[in-house]
Amino acid sequence: MSTPEIALGDLSDARVLRLLEDHLADMYATSPPESVHALDVSGLQHPAVTFWALADGDAVLGCVALKELDPQHGELKSMRTDAAVRGRGLGRLLLEHVLAEARARGYRRLSLETGTQDFFLPARSLYARHGFVETGPFADYVLDPHSVFMTLELVD
Repeated sequence: MSTPEIALGDLSDARVLRLLEDHLADMYATSPPESVHALDVSGLQHPAVTFWALADGDAVLGCVALKELDPQHGELKSMRTDAAVRGRGLGRLLLEHVLAEARARGYRRLSLETGTQDFFLPARSLYARHGFVETGPFADYVLDPHSVFMTLELVD
């Protein structure tokens, strides 16, 4: 594998759509429907959302999105790496990209919602290694036994 590149993602690209379909399928397979907060394509097209894809040549290996909640608070959304390439540090690359973008935008805080199930343990561990701590619901979220809410205070 060469060095993958992160660029704005094309939500009409069949490779991106397959990755997003896999993401939603996993979310619905591991969480009750009312606890799935993953964005579909229309949600990712919202003006408050910026979407990136991680590619290596012609292969789309991952994606991530950043949603602006307000001028000082962003939300990490739709972070996914293809199952075939997990464990290679690509999730870390995606997360570091979003953290850099959030800081460049002047956000003071970056938050996320993820699942409580074992399937989400690698993601929760990655977030914790980057300084995210568990918190309560934010934005329009409510307490949910299937959700973990995490936040990172972005300091200069």
